[in-house]
Amino acid sequence: MQTRRLVLGLALSMAWTVSARAQFQQADRQGPRLENTTVEKWRFGIVVTAGAGACRGIVATTSVPTNWPEQQVRVVEERFSPGVRVSYRMVDDAVREMTAQIASLGADERAEAIVTFEIRRSWQVAPDDTEVYTLPDVRKLDRSMRGFLVPSPYIESGHSRIRALAGRIGAGEKSAWKRVEAIYDWVRENVAFEDNRGGRVKGALETLRDGTGDCDEMTSLFIAICRAASIPARTVRVPGHCYPEFYLEDAEGRGHWFPCQAAGTRAFGEMPEHRPVLQKGDNLLLRDPQTKRPARSRFLPDHLTIADAQAPPRFELVLERVPD
Repeated sequence: MQTRRLVLGLALSMAWTVSARAQFQQADRQGPRLENTTVEKWRFGIVVTAGAGACRGIVATTSVPTNWPEQQVRVVEERFSPGVRVSYRMVDDAVREMTAQIASLGADERAEAIVTFEIRRSWQVAPDDTEVYTLPDVRKLDRSMRGFLVPSPYIESGHSRIRALAGRIGAGEKSAWKRVEAIYDWVRENVAFEDNRGGRVKGALETLRDGTGDCDEMTSLFIAICRAASIPARTVRVPGHCYPEFYLEDAEGRGHWFPCQAAGTRAFGEMPEHRPVLQKGDNLLLRDPQTKRPARSRFLPDHLTIADAQAPPRFELVLERVPD
């Protein structure tokens, strides 16, 4: 799955839009049940090694896990080289970013910022009674939900072909749950899984035209059709994989996010997954570090920027499960 890129520039310049945190909060009642909880340790971090010459003004960033309804996170170890300053921030309430600042490195000198997290992650299990859920009235949704109803990078929900599909698939279903499930089954029946590891990521429209896709692409198509049908949906990213979530309301008008496995073993309204959640959402507004212009991004990219370097440094990401 292609979700990361490296950017080398002269300075770090990024801007974030912050939406209400309520869009990601979820009441326990009538949402997915949490079962089969495991506790694992994962390392996340950054290693920068100077080249044949010195460099200064180094800033490196990467995504790290944070708390979600199905996931609780705590830091158990920090390994920072002398002179490395580390800070964290939430980006669009979708992903937590770690930033490591390094004043300077001599030739071939190495600096690291590595954090070990204890992650308590539960499987999400579909509710027994799915008939209580309804489609939300988009006119009454909080403004922070708008990003889950409009096109975003690789998710062309406004295209006429996708809108036409959204008008047909599951249109006769009276149950909101079955309406979304019809979209889910249609994608899985009409898109053959094809591992695109290392290749160019396709958008929802190209995936629809080709009839093939991997987890990124099948997720994008499912989300695009949902959004075209006025059903909020978003991408969830875990290491090496992604899957979608859709949003319905219960009988009391409270909203709940439900996951499903677009590619892989069938799992609708539930998620048998223990890998840490890194991001929920796919419409980040960032400032390009080179052009300085705002641009939308599906996933938060990793960055390495330097103010001055006699030779390019090496940038290594640490993302690994700690063996038991």
